[in-house]
Amino acid sequence: MGNTILTDDGIGIYVTRAAAERCQRDDVTFAEASAGGMRLLDVITGYERIVMVDAIKTRDGKPGDVYRLNPNDLLVSLHAGSTHDLSLPGALALGRGMGMTLPADEDFIIIAIEVEDVLTFSEECTPTVAAAIPNAVEAVLAELENV
Repeated sequence: MGNTILTDDGIGIYVTRAAAERCQRDDVTFAEASAGGMRLLDVITGYERIVMVDAIKTRDGKPGDVYRLNPNDLLVSLHAGSTHDLSLPGALALGRGMGMTLPADEDFIIIAIEVEDVLTFSEECTPTVAAAIPNAVEAVLAELENV
């Protein structure tokens, strides 16, 4: 997940690309997305397990921290950044309610990297966040080994 022209917001895509280069498994699909909420359902429907990589900004986190979360860990309102869309937990609940084939929350892993700047136009992460890429790649690969 992410947007590669907004500095650290591209971290999810950069980590995913690096993990895809190292992964030699035929049963793993790597995808990039810049969509959230209900639009994300089109990307994740039909999979038994998801390892999503994305930027996160928390109150007490330090840029470069890497977290392992699931949708229930996201303490957000039902709505995402817009009242016209849903948060990840809200979109998953809606999709399941509509009968979409989606992984259970325990099979939906989020590798989140604490970011510093997601507002400045740049195709490079800040140095501290960029330095976290190898740790986040290892976290993704470790999740793939647990299948």
